[in-house]
Amino acid sequence: MKKFYVSLIGILLLISSCSPTKIACVGDSITYGSGIENRDSLSYPSQLQKLLGNNYNVQNFGVSGANMIKKGNNPYWLMPEFEAVKEFKPNIIVLMLGTNDTKTFNWNPYKEDYAIDYNAMLKVFKEMNPKTKFYIGLPPPIFENRWSMQKDVLKFEMLDIIKKIASDNHIKTIDFYETFLDKSHLFPDGVHPNAEGAKLMASEIFKVLKN
Repeated sequence: MKKFYVSLIGILLLISSCSPTKIACVGDSITYGSGIENRDSLSYPSQLQKLLGNNYNVQNFGVSGANMIKKGNNPYWLMPEFEAVKEFKPNIIVLMLGTNDTKTFNWNPYKEDYAIDYNAMLKVFKEMNPKTKFYIGLPPPIFENRWSMQKDVLKFEMLDIIKKIASDNHIKTIDFYETFLDKSHLFPDGVHPNAEGAKLMASEIFKVLKN
């Protein structure tokens, strides 16, 4: 009987060690893949899955229009995807929220809340699983667009705030801002990358994960 239990424990440990590494991609419409035809296969999380292979389980928790600020017009906090991330229990979270927070009606009255709410979300995810590994994405540049997203807010205010949040929490950043600074042609509407842009995003994350 003792040998049976020893063997059973060994089998369970082997199964556990073979379980795919779960990655949750948390973000807004850029993560969701808005504007990309066949986004189910060509959004950046889907393309990241292809790069990483079967040893990983990459899930897309992007929500179009979502923002970080709780008082904003469409806070991620209230989305079903926020709870779904916790239920997923990821080993790795790639977090990128901020582009929609630059909208005039979100940033101008509530910008002081951005860092507070960002740190609060990290705390929630850390409490969910203290062993979760985090990566924070610096949002791509905002080009000319039909929404009220403020490119100068991102460039001169938000990027520094995000970098400080990452530094304070000892989290590595993935710099999509510099990556796409000279690639406006990959953003047909000025905000959302096309399939080629999403592929580049996936490639940047892949390089960081593999390093």
